[in-house]
Amino acid sequence: MKKVVVVIKPEKLTDVKHILEAHKVSGLMISNIMGYGNQKGFTQKYRGNELNSNLLPKIKVESVMPEEVVDEVTKDIVNTVRTGEFGDGKIFISPVEEAIRIRTGETGKDAL
Repeated sequence: MKKVVVVIKPEKLTDVKHILEAHKVSGLMISNIMGYGNQKGFTQKYRGNELNSNLLPKIKVESVMPEEVVDEVTKDIVNTVRTGEFGDGKIFISPVEEAIRIRTGETGKDAL
């Protein structure tokens, strides 16, 4: 099993949810976050004053899925979410040793 963490622009959340559903990935966690990467935020003028905003709104989507679907899921996310502009996001993949469904006691892939 692998944990996939996808950090994206808020307007791309629906696309990522559809991709996960299409690959029959059950269960996801969504968090509203603030952050920046290479972009380092942006500068804007407001009433004649220059404002620096280096924390941008992002969405973090986390899901644990069988290892067999990770490559296809991440490929579809990249192809769908990519605009070629700064701030498109990142995907982080890490191994998961075990999963346990508390209600039933199921473990491993059965717990997903």
